[in-house]
Amino acid sequence: MDKYRVGIVGATGMVGQRFIMLLQHHPWFDICVLAASSRSAGKSYETAVQDRWAANEPIPDPIKHQIVLDAANTESVAAKCDFIFCAVDMDKQETRAMEEAYAKTETPVVSTNSACRFLPDVPMLIPEINPDHAQVIPTQRKRLGTQQGFIVVKPNCSIQSFVPALTPLRGYGIQSISVCTYQAISGAGKTFASWPEMVDNVIPYIAGEDEKSQEEPLKIWGTIEGGIIQHASEPVISAQCLRIAASDGHMAAVSVKFIQKPEHSEILHIWESYKPLPVELGLPNAPDPFLHYFSDPSRPQTRLDRGYKNGYGVTIGRLREDALFDYKFICLSHNTVRGAAGGSILTAELLCRQEYIIRKTDK
Repeated sequence: MDKYRVGIVGATGMVGQRFIMLLQHHPWFDICVLAASSRSAGKSYETAVQDRWAANEPIPDPIKHQIVLDAANTESVAAKCDFIFCAVDMDKQETRAMEEAYAKTETPVVSTNSACRFLPDVPMLIPEINPDHAQVIPTQRKRLGTQQGFIVVKPNCSIQSFVPALTPLRGYGIQSISVCTYQAISGAGKTFASWPEMVDNVIPYIAGEDEKSQEEPLKIWGTIEGGIIQHASEPVISAQCLRIAASDGHMAAVSVKFIQKPEHSEILHIWESYKPLPVELGLPNAPDPFLHYFSDPSRPQTRLDRGYKNGYGVTIGRLREDALFDYKFICLSHNTVRGAAGGSILTAELLCRQEYIIRKTDK
């Protein structure tokens, strides 16, 4: 098949770098455009990132000498690609304006940013959880005045370990959730070299993360009414988010109370047998199985298990009864793969398979 031409906007940042590494051998997608701020524009990619390259592997050879374009020149960037991944580091107002400008060039935008997450006609997708939310795209296109262009966003990385673990259990009526997340420094776009203060340290505050962890699941678990997404009214979620001295991987300690308490064995069976749509569709990066439970009480561990299914899967452990709630457990996801670039790539695969994204030459 002819590959889709892909642009990465925000290509020099840590998430942009992760996109490059994950896309270099993709069977459907070909990186045709790298774009960043005017500071990087006109330089080779290798020169633009210089000593900021954060991956353990070197920059792929086909990318090194590619010239970085100015992300602000939306028309010239959009003309060279069928859709873009957007991972810019700008304030929310500027980010929304840029993403809508790209969409209005009839170029779909798959964004890792938060600027458009709570617009009711913008799907915030975890492909295994709420793929049906893509159905609001026609409403968004009408608002933007586009035929093909639209914006889809991924959720915050803090929720992408515990929401996948809880979603298959919603049939029992989830009443309340208490969650504490332990988040790696790459979630802040940092390494230990660039943030030495994090070595041997825990910081009990990440700006905005508690609120995102409490609010975003309610949109993901929401319903479509009148062409827009209505947030779920339940469950009640209480979250605390901590930054810890790990390079990659976000862990969550979850306690949950149900309206109808399931048996321990029922929960394990549901996790083991969960077969979401991306697996059924055979998408290139769909992890199968999506969820993996460890019977070893010392797992999952950040360093050992964040790479489960190449970082696209979610691992769970230590399911046991809770004295205040019904059950408690631990879960883990890779924040820059599942929680950022990889989750966005899987979202784009879903949207291509469902023909929301088409090649511009196929119009």
